[in-house]
Amino acid sequence: MRGYTLIEVIIAFAILALALTLLLGTLSGAARQVRWAEEAGRAALHAQSLLDQVGVGEVLQPGHSEGDFEHGRYRWTLDVAPYQDPLLPPTIARDLSAPQLLQLSLAVQWGDGDDPRRRLQLQSLRLVTPAAVAAEPPL
Repeated sequence: MRGYTLIEVIIAFAILALALTLLLGTLSGAARQVRWAEEAGRAALHAQSLLDQVGVGEVLQPGHSEGDFEHGRYRWTLDVAPYQDPLLPPTIARDLSAPQLLQLSLAVQWGDGDDPRRRLQLQSLRLVTPAAVAAEPPL
């Protein structure tokens, strides 16, 4: 009589179950990565849009502001401060009539909690005229 024994069939099913478990685990991890990439891409687009709008139609002033995108799904904070060159000592007097560099620090966060993988931080510099900085009140 030729055929398979019960032990061989059970071992074959166990191997098949283990292979399917590994395959489904891999697919689940890939789906998480795709979702994270989509969320990070949307956060980057929102951040780029916000940085493009800052200082357009209004005078850019040092200060702190915050808000959200997509009804609170993405939260942002923006800090604007005078730029200090790390290579120059802070005691050097600067020309008050010269244009000034402002450093923009933007943080976009999404999801729940403070997961660093769900946070995007961008920094940029903007050149402003001293008359514009002195004329308007801070944010």
